[in-house]
Amino acid sequence: MVAPFPLPAGVRSRVVPEVNGLAMHVLEAGDPSHPLVLLLHGFPELAYSWRHQLAPIAAAGFHVVAPDQRGYGRTTGEDRTRLEQFRILHLVRDAMALAGALGHAQVHMLVGHDFGSPVAAWAAVARPDIFRSVVLMSAPFPGTAPWPQGPARGGADWVEPLAQLGRKHYQLYYSTDAAAAEMDAPAQGLKAFLSAYYHVKSGDWAGNRPFPLKSWTAVELARLPHYYVMPIDKGMADTVRPHAPGAQPDWLPEEALAVYAQEYGRTGFGGGLLWYRAISCRRFQADFDLFAGRRIEGPALFLAGDRDWGIHQNPGALEAMGKRAGADWRGTELIPGAGHWVQQERADAVTGRLLAFLRETG
Repeated sequence: MVAPFPLPAGVRSRVVPEVNGLAMHVLEAGDPSHPLVLLLHGFPELAYSWRHQLAPIAAAGFHVVAPDQRGYGRTTGEDRTRLEQFRILHLVRDAMALAGALGHAQVHMLVGHDFGSPVAAWAAVARPDIFRSVVLMSAPFPGTAPWPQGPARGGADWVEPLAQLGRKHYQLYYSTDAAAAEMDAPAQGLKAFLSAYYHVKSGDWAGNRPFPLKSWTAVELARLPHYYVMPIDKGMADTVRPHAPGAQPDWLPEEALAVYAQEYGRTGFGGGLLWYRAISCRRFQADFDLFAGRRIEGPALFLAGDRDWGIHQNPGALEAMGKRAGADWRGTELIPGAGHWVQQERADAVTGRLLAFLRETG
């Protein structure tokens, strides 16, 4: 029996069985007969990352559900030896199956943050009949590739030149066995590691003053902070260790940090890191060929913090998104002062914008 953790008033925790092979843990609020809003977290986060949004959106007349996604938290049933279970379109199936298991034929609004953003984007591309509107957060979706497809965006020709500069890309590191081993048992302790990691990617860290990169080249990528393009001889825990905050910020108090430390202390980071391995191995790229040239048909919005380097880590993606990702694009909005964890750092601003989007889209 796993220990409970504190939740805001009106938020419930339960496990939904038989969700695409999973027993999926969710946090939810609102009347299950009301239209469904689905909130997808990123890495290294949990359903708990949406704790501030659940009750207010439910109060506006919705059934709001945030799952621990495949490989995370209190969701169980994944097979970590089968990488195909962690490819993007299988994660889309998880979202579809969860909606069905909850008794909903449609998702009124799908929201994805960080790695949840591409899952939400591809869900909206693949099944606009189910996912009626989408909000992408912190990770831009540049749109589908044309057909016939040209060269892969961000090919691997920068890897060796980047190594010659003494750097390595975090996504490639996250795709190795070494990443899980280091992050599961960081030298500074799990809670201290998470505190530093959340801090260095937040708007609180003085080094987060992002700007667009010109191209997918080693020299340009090396302009990213070290938590994105890491020192070649360090793991992530060592990379962020010097940037531990003096005290926990108001948006992530000790009580909240303890929840993340408790959950990742139980499960490790391996399940979430398999998402990166499934992307970087490129075995599943052909999954997307069927949707080449398609756009998100329903209303779509992008939200991020203006101090989030994540909006520029894929050079050109932010600009391309507004031009060709969606047929009904409602805007690209950057929230002042927020870093990568925007729905926690600026909870009221994000909740307010999500509620406004729900009103705008009927």
